Amino acid sequence: MARALAQDEGVDARPWVLLAPALLALFLLMVVPMAIIFVFTFYEYIDVAVDRPAFQFENWRWFFEDSFYHYAIWQTLRISAITTLVCALLGFVPAYFIANTTYRHKWLLMLLLILPFWVSFIIRQLSWVHVLGSQGIVNAALLWLGVIDEPLRLLYNEATVVMGLVHFLLPFMILNIYVSLEGIDRNLVSAARTLGCTEWQAFREVTLPLSLPGLAAGSLLCFVLAGGSYVTPLILGGPDNFLFGNLIYDTIMMELNWPMGATLSVVLLVLLGSLVVIYGRFMGLSRLYKSLN
Repeated sequence: MARALAQDEGVDARPWVLLAPALLALFLLMVVPMAIIFVFTFYEYIDVAVDRPAFQFENWRWFFEDSFYHYAIWQTLRISAITTLVCALLGFVPAYFIANTTYRHKWLLMLLLILPFWVSFIIRQLSWVHVLGSQGIVNAALLWLGVIDEPLRLLYNEATVVMGLVHFLLPFMILNIYVSLEGIDRNLVSAARTLGCTEWQAFREVTLPLSLPGLAAGSLLCFVLAGGSYVTPLILGGPDNFLFGNLIYDTIMMELNWPMGATLSVVLLVLLGSLVVIYGRFMGLSRLYKSLN
């Protein structure tokens, strides 16, 4: 029937038939839940875990009028930007080394890169408590060497939150930059050297500009994942080192205020989704898909 319809209208319907299961799953597992969350933003909060359907904008009014939510957005964007910048600075060198190394077993380097993904994300974050805690390795070593007389307070501040996020997101940045560097034609660098460029000039004029799409894709992934994180600030941050995701977690899980939690979730979705749209407008999402593959 699809073939007959395609012949009558001059359109090949076979791609849509093949995509139908994936599109159906995407609709049921993503579009429908997001629509339900959006509808929930108009519910009225009565008491703990008690709400009723009511088409009202009270939740949205609270969000736009309460400066605390605005501060949380600013802090989330700031910490995400710092994390992304640190990942970019730290990730380019190892990505460049892996892409240009003459080591025969390059797959071993890639294996070491993705090795952290084999360990639970929460366990990786908790490991910093044993490294930087008052009884951790760093303080124990400094006390043993006589450098300090009492343990330093190294945990539960903004720096440890950024460090935990970098620890989590750095492999994503390295992989994206590596994919971009691996796709560069080596003859371009050789031609630049032949025309009189030094090694640094060839890197600055050829390699670096051609690697920017991978750097942009990695930055987008790091920023979005950092902006949506709440576990890292919960484990490594102090009372003032929260992200917008922590507000959503507290509103839903602690206060059981599901309508307000749904409102905050939609806000975070719009903010991070806008970044993806802007990236797609200027860079093209195909770059991101290539990096993910």
